[in-house]
Amino acid sequence: MRIFGGKRSLSWKSMLASGHDVIMAVAALLIALAARYGDDVWRVDQLGLWLGLFAFTALVVFQLLGLGRGMWRFASITDLRTIVLASTIAVIVYMGLLFGVTRLEGFPRTALPIAWFVMIVLMGAPRLAYRAFKDGGLTGIRTRDLADHPRENILIVGTVSEADQVIRGYGLENSIRYRVHGIVDIKPGKSGRRVRGIPVLGEVSELAEIVPRLSRAGTTVNALVLASTGFSGNWSALLHTATELELPLRRVTSKPLTGMEPDLAELTLEDLLSRPSVKLEMDNIDALIRNRTVLVTGAGGSIGAEIVRQVATYEPEHLVLVDLSEYALYEIDHEISRDFPELSRSAVLGDVRNAEQMRRLVLAENPSVIFHAAARKHVPLMEANVCDGIATNVFGTRNVADAAVEAGVDAFVMISTDKAIRPTSTMGATKRVAELYCQSLDVAESRTRFVTVRFGNVLGSTGSVVPLFRRQILAGGPVTVTHPDMKRYFMTIPEATQLVLQAAATGVSQRLTRGRIMVLDMGEPVRIVDLARSMIVLAGLRPDQDVEIQFTGLRPGEKLFEELFDPTENPESSGVDGVFVASPLLAEADFLLRAIAELEEAVANADASKARSRLFELLPGPGSGVSAPETDAKTYGRRPA
Repeated sequence: MRIFGGKRSLSWKSMLASGHDVIMAVAALLIALAARYGDDVWRVDQLGLWLGLFAFTALVVFQLLGLGRGMWRFASITDLRTIVLASTIAVIVYMGLLFGVTRLEGFPRTALPIAWFVMIVLMGAPRLAYRAFKDGGLTGIRTRDLADHPRENILIVGTVSEADQVIRGYGLENSIRYRVHGIVDIKPGKSGRRVRGIPVLGEVSELAEIVPRLSRAGTTVNALVLASTGFSGNWSALLHTATELELPLRRVTSKPLTGMEPDLAELTLEDLLSRPSVKLEMDNIDALIRNRTVLVTGAGGSIGAEIVRQVATYEPEHLVLVDLSEYALYEIDHEISRDFPELSRSAVLGDVRNAEQMRRLVLAENPSVIFHAAARKHVPLMEANVCDGIATNVFGTRNVADAAVEAGVDAFVMISTDKAIRPTSTMGATKRVAELYCQSLDVAESRTRFVTVRFGNVLGSTGSVVPLFRRQILAGGPVTVTHPDMKRYFMTIPEATQLVLQAAATGVSQRLTRGRIMVLDMGEPVRIVDLARSMIVLAGLRPDQDVEIQFTGLRPGEKLFEELFDPTENPESSGVDGVFVASPLLAEADFLLRAIAELEEAVANADASKARSRLFELLPGPGSGVSAPETDAKTYGRRPA
């Protein structure tokens, strides 16, 4: 029930709380006066005036400060501060009003400080008592619920401040599902201290002794709960200890302060590789997409589908989904129709290698923005299918890019890869040539702005190492890793896609920096063997004991380490979080067109060897796996202006 309609109307509970506070304020003043006058307080001539004026003052001050709007169920130190502030202001204002009315004649000066203190107690104590009752009473345990839901014994792992936030925010002190038996700190020096009555049992390095010690005392720990997934300790050591103790690692998934019991989920690989969230420039992204027609090639792929999902949230006028795979296109189209039923969209079975089809499609749909995510990306398969890889990644990019220029598209965003840096694989070389082509069109000062976004591997994408490792672990092993020292950059698919939108919006808005490449901040590279070990542990198994790890050797085209920048690219900040700007060498347009024509002839003749040779001749400098001729090196001597 709402009283006095409107946005700022008060519920009956708020009015009841406000009435309670005013009554407590008057009672506090009466108690203070009784302390001065004793039983004679009722004979004081001005008692009615004093109490009435104080009631009016308290009512006005409490309403102005919103004291009655706080929810008693979640009473906290913040509410206590508000009570102290409101009491102080009410007493000061009352003293001024009373002076103006009676010159304080007959009023005992000691009554106001006493009233101030008693008022704070009378207003604060009921709130705290109500919260204690709702949290389970004085014992903190609702025995009726405990009979149906026996509690799990957990330890919280993290800093004491993080543990305090989790315990307080999720009400774990009085949870009916979980009993917190201690905190395991990632920093030294807090052992033996207590946080909200819960002891700090020691450091993470002492977990192997802490858990057996609790077991001997009669407490069987059921799980370790991370206070924060941004764990700053030694992940490998924690995973190893948790595996040896046969304890699952969990995290809190529900939102704090909901009044509901928290949910604990098993830790995931994404949690282990998580980084601090990036602050997105929402206005720039919104300006790029909202009320505009957006076309996405490769819309059914891992990255393409996530681009579609996130673009849809910005309410484009029309969304065009293009993919060669009928099933993949059906899946993403069905998902968008379900989640965004009002969004206008088209689903087109299209092949980017078909130049005329792409031309007709882009001219007909007339998009403002194109996200080009269609590509071949599997390194060993492209070594065995060179001509198909070149046709898709080089000629497919050229076809869609040329159509964009002809149609006057505002922005063309190409998704590239770290494998394009000094490539040794066909896949990496094709993506670098695609970058070169988009760069050349960008510096040609056409209406279309070409933005190339380069990043590393994404967790869980189709054909990536993570789904392979999961299948191998489920099968009981072995998990196959090519080399013990191999490292790769990793991101989650949503994180990578958000930064793609960020980079695209940034590249378009910076109108003067043509020909540059936007590079996502991928954090630190991860050893693939460490990734495999982490996945085995998260599955509740022990590496090299329950599941064997085998090293199979580098495959054709693979490198031990990937790079995000060529040493010649002079990276610099883009001015927004998570995105850098690279200034790679440019290819002269005439040279590039002639070289691609020769490459196209080799592909048309299905001459894989010649096509691969021509492909690498297109690359600048000697660091790409073959040495470019001196004349070509000179061709690449120009940087973006």
